Amino acid sequence: MKRFLLLLFAILSLSCSSPREEGALFLYNTEDPYVAVFGRQIQMESGPLLDIRTYNAQNSQIIQNESIESEIVRAGVMIINPVDRLGAYTIIRRLRSEDIPVIFFNREPLAEDLALWDKAFYVGARAEQSGRIQAELVMDLFGADPRELNRHDLNGNNIIEAVILKGEQGHQDAEIRTREVVDAFAEKGFALHILITEVANWKRQEAYDKMKPILDQYNGSVELIISNNDAMALGAVSLMRQSGFFRDDNGDGVIGKDDLSWRPVVGIDGLEEAQDMIEQGYMYGTVLNDSHTQAKAIVDLAEVLLEGGDLDDLSYPLEKGKYIWIDYKVFQ
Repeated sequence: MKRFLLLLFAILSLSCSSPREEGALFLYNTEDPYVAVFGRQIQMESGPLLDIRTYNAQNSQIIQNESIESEIVRAGVMIINPVDRLGAYTIIRRLRSEDIPVIFFNREPLAEDLALWDKAFYVGARAEQSGRIQAELVMDLFGADPRELNRHDLNGNNIIEAVILKGEQGHQDAEIRTREVVDAFAEKGFALHILITEVANWKRQEAYDKMKPILDQYNGSVELIISNNDAMALGAVSLMRQSGFFRDDNGDGVIGKDDLSWRPVVGIDGLEEAQDMIEQGYMYGTVLNDSHTQAKAIVDLAEVLLEGGDLDDLSYPLEKGKYIWIDYKVFQ
């Protein structure tokens, strides 16, 4: 009889539970391959407590705001990859009025916007770290001594001639990644000459299209491609392969840095295709933006918020009561 009553109580508790003990996930654009994978990982990590519905904003803040509004009546927590980081201000104020916790990811809101409410959080990686890791990868490749570069300095002038593929003009991560990779070279005494910085808006096809005029103008001078993300790096590699780079010049059966037509291309994100290209020799390396661990941290935080638990019990440390930071990793 006691067991029956306990079972009956459990069933009644589930049937009477608030419909807001659910989650809603808002992605800025599922055409972005990194964001698409990230969204799937969050879904995979969510347990029975988190019944997550996913929305694609198609790169429209208006669409995203409308989707958020549609979830006000039932979502117990919202997980948001904002289209525009400045749009977080309005989102936070709206969710605060409804007492719905919000976790932002991938695009960091302004600190003053997160400070508007004690139930607004951010999970992500520090953009400056990724740019500096890219620089370290390249400096090691060129011999690690700024006073005497190795054979990858093709013209022997002790200067690394580079092309930068920038994610998006004015985008926080694009600006920080570009600035930090350049600053890291300067701080270690390496001479870096930026032949051109081309904005390709995080997109593979756009990078592919923009690499042709770059190679037409700078073909023999390009010693390095630095890309703000893997998608653009993959676009660059595709065009370069069609233009005669990445051949098996020494006939050893593999593509790699011993071939004269090989050029180092470095990205950020750690897309599966980029990892494959690295293993095949067509990319030199990438900086893994660890979306898998970030997804775990997001779901961990969301569950604690839904349960009304103690934030001190999180599996990942919460800094300043607002941030969970997951370090970048090298994939080479």
